[in-house]
Amino acid sequence: GGANAGNPNVMGGLAGLQGSNALGLANPNNPLAGVHGGMMGMTNEEMLSALQQQRQMMFAANPMFANAASAANMNMGGLAGLGGAGGGNTHTQAAAAAQQQLSYLQQLQAQQQLQAQGMSMGDTEAMGIPGRTADDANTKNSRVNMGYLQQLQAIEKESMSNGPPLAQRPRISNEDGSAGKTAKSMPKTVEAHKILLQKNSTEGNRLRSIYDLSMDELFNLPPIPTDEEYCARLPVPLHNPRMLPGFDKAALQAARFAEIALGALANNQVALALELSNATVMCLRECVEEPVHPSCMFDVARAYFLHGIFRSLRGDMPRYFKYRRVCLTHLNQMDKVAGVESLLAAISFHDSWAYIIHNASEDNLPSIDNIIPPVSGKQQQRGNAGCDKFGLSTELSAIVSNPINQMWIQGPPPIFINNEAPALCRSLDALSCAVRSCCDQANARLKGMAKAMSSGDASSDDAMDKPGGELTTPTTSAVMANQNELCSRNMVLSAFTLLQQHEASTGNVKRNHGHHLIISAMDAFLENSDDDKNGFTDTQIQSLLSACNTVVEHPLLLHLAGPVYHMVSNAAILLSHLLNGIYSNQSEHPNGSGEMESALFEEVLDTFITVRKLLNVHRRKLPVRLRCHGIPRPRMLGLGRGSNGSDSNQPFIDLGETLMCGCRGCQGFVLMACSPCVAAERAQAASAKQEAEIRTENDAIENNRTERGEANEFDKELYNLGAEFDLDDDALLSVLSRIIAT
Repeated sequence: GGANAGNPNVMGGLAGLQGSNALGLANPNNPLAGVHGGMMGMTNEEMLSALQQQRQMMFAANPMFANAASAANMNMGGLAGLGGAGGGNTHTQAAAAAQQQLSYLQQLQAQQQLQAQGMSMGDTEAMGIPGRTADDANTKNSRVNMGYLQQLQAIEKESMSNGPPLAQRPRISNEDGSAGKTAKSMPKTVEAHKILLQKNSTEGNRLRSIYDLSMDELFNLPPIPTDEEYCARLPVPLHNPRMLPGFDKAALQAARFAEIALGALANNQVALALELSNATVMCLRECVEEPVHPSCMFDVARAYFLHGIFRSLRGDMPRYFKYRRVCLTHLNQMDKVAGVESLLAAISFHDSWAYIIHNASEDNLPSIDNIIPPVSGKQQQRGNAGCDKFGLSTELSAIVSNPINQMWIQGPPPIFINNEAPALCRSLDALSCAVRSCCDQANARLKGMAKAMSSGDASSDDAMDKPGGELTTPTTSAVMANQNELCSRNMVLSAFTLLQQHEASTGNVKRNHGHHLIISAMDAFLENSDDDKNGFTDTQIQSLLSACNTVVEHPLLLHLAGPVYHMVSNAAILLSHLLNGIYSNQSEHPNGSGEMESALFEEVLDTFITVRKLLNVHRRKLPVRLRCHGIPRPRMLGLGRGSNGSDSNQPFIDLGETLMCGCRGCQGFVLMACSPCVAAERAQAASAKQEAEIRTENDAIENNRTERGEANEFDKELYNLGAEFDLDDDALLSVLSRIIAT
């Protein structure tokens, strides 16, 4: 202190602020008498900057001040924190911040005077009493530091009481994701599971990994930014994530909760998945009343879509279509944002699954226009090759506002025809179009069978291939108008070529098992099998085995969005037909079957048994309406080695015992060996049986029955938990309906 009394840095800095006072300690009764005179004519921002510079000079000259200020650990962060808070407020708030720092500087200078006096007394006493110099100096310094901390606390209280109103102060979020003092308490599910969003959460990272290996294996959506990354990409970057506004914080949390909710559902942690899904809803409710910031618009749209997928996997299709449309509403407000093509391709592929289970009939869809209005946008604009050829604009707003895309994306694949879109997104969109086209063909074929039955012409085998002539969809119209480009076979080939381009450009870092699985299955479904005596070509058999073996190696792929589970089930049905054909040949010619045919039979049988087990386990976890085929097991006698005459007329796998899927596109795989009359009757019986199972399932849950295949006590608890959380979904959709409508 004594040495600093003559320090030119400190004294010069004080003199510059005090104006007429040459030295800061020249007037002990009024140490800052000249401060206001030296600052006359300065703006509030200049005053604030000058005070900050003065504080830095004093701390550089006297380390004790810096150490004491660090020990105080003020929430405002000293002068720098006050300056940062004041800089973001109004002109009046900046003046208040400058006044607070001026008071703070007065305390520092008063402390410097006390320190100088204390050090002088210590030197005097040290000269008279040897051995007590260090102890006395330390004692007095401790007293000085304690008094200094008390002064800092008083300044903090004064700044909090004299600062701007709470509503005008920036909302500061804690590092654990909770809001600051000005935020209201968090919902119960958010508070309980926010720890799963932390980077060091083992359970949270595990659920996110399951999501990556299941749902995002196919979607390849951009990763959700961390708080630090999001702050850095703002128009005015924030250096402290705790200063992140509450709306942005809630939007990012909603997207993260939506991901791990799907991960928990894939891991069969249903109760946890329901709670995480509710946490997603509560976070979205936190930010729904304010306009969406452009920096987090994509993440909000992603959160709505992923939550919609969660609802659809629970069998709640009406809410899926509502959340899907809310997602499109947000996408309509974006221009060119990284990852938007991936999100649109994901929507298109999951829509193809909705297209299948509703048999491509818009009459079977829920009515949501009066709740979430259709997306409105600018008219179709021509100007690129895709638009000129297919009559469809590839602009984002034109796609999401197209009237034919309001319930599900149909017609020409909008991402595929956009040559500027990423190759992997175009590949997925091409597969979506191929699925819709195959579904339309299956529906037309079954309509032709029904029409032939009503006219008495059902005896002809050609009735299976007769189109009904009554089914015209935008996808069918687009395919018929552009047969060479958009037919199912060519779309699958184009998807495979685009996938190869993507893998070549990325160095095969990711294997893309989901894409390869879908391409192999579609290749087997569309293969022309007229040349083989058993109805299957070598290429078709290889594709079927490849698709099924991929699922055996990666069971989480059954949890992919879209119709992947249905594709694998139909591939298993085709393996059943193949086994029946080989078994029939061996039964008719027990001495004529070669080793190659026997080896093929054993290989196919091993694959079939394994994939059938996986499918049946997965099927039991799904709601009745979403279940695909219940595949029967093989007979235990005569396993491909021939048998007696009574067994030779029986198929190896009796597909007549199959619990058929309610989708017409899937029923055709089971009925491909049946006459048209039998096929039509069994299709009607399958539909009636599914409706009966749905009623039985609902009755079992309501009455808490425990019979085989019905609900138990745990299922009842899950049902009640889901019903409770449905109220929060309805509240969110009600607010969204009001906001979008106005």
